Amino acid sequence: MANKKLKEEELKKVQELNQKFLQAKIKIADTVIGLFNTVPVVEVIQGEFNDLEKELIKEYGENAIIDLRTGEVKDPEEPKENGENK
Repeated sequence: MANKKLKEEELKKVQELNQKFLQAKIKIADTVIGLFNTVPVVEVIQGEFNDLEKELIKEYGENAIIDLRTGEVKDPEEPKENGENK
């Protein structure tokens, strides 16, 4: 069997596509690594949030409504019956 060779344009296209594929794989790997590095940070933030939430519940009550923009704390609204406040 005689050795065959790709045409120059075929070789160039295959090489370009292979390079694009490898670059895409690297991007995916970088994204996954970033994800694994970020998950522990999120877990720490969640723990801090839970601790603060417990403190705020002790201070203002379990059902207090806090406006995160202004810091205003409101008591929960009374349950409504037939569309009206009791």
